[in-house]
Amino acid sequence: MELVILTGASRGLGRAMAEQLLAPGRLLLTMSRHPDAALQETAAQRGGALEQWPLDLAQGIGAAVRLEAWLRAEKATRFSAATLINNAGLLGRVGPIEESDAEAIAAALRVGLEAPALLSSVFLRATESWQVPRKVLNISSGAGRRAIAGWSVYCAAKAGLDHLSRVMAEDEARRPNGARVVSLAPGVIDTDMQVQLRGADPALFPERERFLGLQAAGQLDSPAQAAAKVLRYLARADFGSNPVADVRDA
Repeated sequence: MELVILTGASRGLGRAMAEQLLAPGRLLLTMSRHPDAALQETAAQRGGALEQWPLDLAQGIGAAVRLEAWLRAEKATRFSAATLINNAGLLGRVGPIEESDAEAIAAALRVGLEAPALLSSVFLRATESWQVPRKVLNISSGAGRRAIAGWSVYCAAKAGLDHLSRVMAEDEARRPNGARVVSLAPGVIDTDMQVQLRGADPALFPERERFLGLQAAGQLDSPAQAAAKVLRYLARADFGSNPVADVRDA
């Protein structure tokens, strides 16, 4: 049985990935603030194994402690492969950083960067002796690779995630059976986050018109389309050859 651990599975890209990952021969473990009864029903219909942990990843230490204890309690021979997908993220307040309060800044960084670092750390440590393929997939964004006025904290979290992934990939390459690590930009997706950006005050978010234009031109993927692209990339034979990548990479 394959193990996949997925954060942020309650909506948007994460919810779409969760639904597409449900299949016989795979255990999907999700971490989101709220369990999803419909997802549980889908798992039962498809014969997939699903475990949902209701967790707030702004409190990432607790989530990491729980995950490490769970992984160490599992037999190393139970799973044929193990993957961690760090997908959860928070938009934060749109506008210059002085428009955001301390709690909003801290929460966005904790969910978008601290939690992936904590969960990656315990995942790699607890599965180090497992003689199976291991992967860490961090869901990044073009916002981590280009400065976007009015989106400083989200951009910073994603840029940090990219560089974290580069260093993790370097470290894992030096280990026997090291995990393959990728920080992947999933393209532009029509999610609640996009709705918030299109509705932002243009005085605080100068690129609002660009996001409106993407929608008007039909250039946004649905969550299901984006999820399929991300999961195809995860399954590629060369996954990990480039630790910072884009679903549109050839």
